[in-house]
Parts: sequence; structure tokens; C-alpha cells
Amino acid sequence: MKKWIYFLAVALLPLSCGPASQLTRITQYSKMYEEKPVTLLVMPPINNTTDVEAKEFLYTSISRPLIEAGYYVISPFLAMDIFRAESAYDAELFVESSLVPFRTFFGADAVVFSEINSWTKKGFGIETDIRYFIKSTHTGEILFDKRCELYLDLSVSTGSSSLLGQLIDLTASAINTAVTDHIVAARKANYYIFKDIPRGKYSPEYMQDQDAAAESGHISATVR
Repeated sequence: MKKWIYFLAVALLPLSCGPASQLTRITQYSKMYEEKPVTLLVMPPINNTTDVEAKEFLYTSISRPLIEAGYYVISPFLAMDIFRAESAYDAELFVESSLVPFRTFFGADAVVFSEINSWTKKGFGIETDIRYFIKSTHTGEILFDKRCELYLDLSVSTGSSSLLGQLIDLTASAINTAVTDHIVAARKANYYIFKDIPRGKYSPEYMQDQDAAAESGHISATVR
């Protein structure tokens, strides 16, 4: 009996001590690879905060990381004019509705939604909590869904341990936090959230990146 227990333990050792399986893009975003969206339409963010400007900051910076990932993104400025003319500025009205009209009118394969849950200056930085999700205009299914709690660290450190040096660091950190435009936080949040999105048709990595590493659907990070 002891011999059998010993051999069983040895057989299971590689399984129990092996590295944890890593998320890949094909497992995390399988529906993106199935539908292969080419043209994306970015909706104005849903703003659940008291910062009325957060919506504009985020909206103007979502397109670029998606374009660089190989997607054709309809001009947000052109889309905004149409949204306002058609009283479609509030994206929350369309989250649960059919997105077929957006495919018919804009030719969009999928619609990009974002939801701002937190957007505040905290300490020497800016704290954000944003959910991004992409829905198909063909099936109405969610193809990409991720929430990002991102803290943009704006503190300044000279490396000095003296009292004077620390006071200088505190003053510089306070000034840096006060003058940093929120658009910087928006750009960093968008680049961070979309860094592992499957590459689109206009990327050389298109359909070649299935085994690339992906992150979980809810991430927290501090960036500088």
C-alpha cells in the first residue's frame, strides 16, 4: 500500500507543481475571433460620476488604441454630430437595445461602450474605474468586456532622503497633480485596457495572435 501511495504522489507531482495556466486571447476573447469585426463605432461614455467633463475626456481618446490595434474606427467627431442631431447622445439608452440601426446607418460591425464609475483626483494622482464592452451589431452579443481600476501616479521623487528633499518632492508632486490634464489619465486608461484586445484586420498580427497572453476581465493597476 505504501508503495502505491508513493508512486501516486510522484505521478501527481508535475501536475500540482506545474505553472498555472495562462489566459490567452483566444480563450478570453473567443467571440472576437469568431465574428471578426472590422468597423467599430465608439459611443459616448456612460458617466456615473459627478465629474461632468469625464465623459468628454474619455470619448475623445478611445479611438486611437483601437485604430492602432488594426480596426477601422468611425470618426468620433462625425459620429458625435450625428448622435446629437438624432438625440442619441446618451449611450445608456442603447445598451440593451438592438444595434442593427448602427450597422445600417454607420456600417459598424460592433459598438464600443464605456461606463465611468469613478474619476477622481486622489492623493498625488488620478483614480479611475471604467468598464469597457464591445457589442456585435449582428448578434447583439458582448465580444469584449473588461473593467479597469487604474490609478495614475503623478508623484515626483528625486530620491533624496533629506527633509528638504522630501519637502521638494511633496511640493513637486502637488504641482504635477494639479496641472496634469485628465485627458492624460483617459489616454493611459484606454491604452491599458485595450493592450490585449485581438488585433483587427488592418494589423499584421491579424488572426496570428490567438496564443498571445491576455488579462482577466477585471484588472487593477497603477501606472505612471
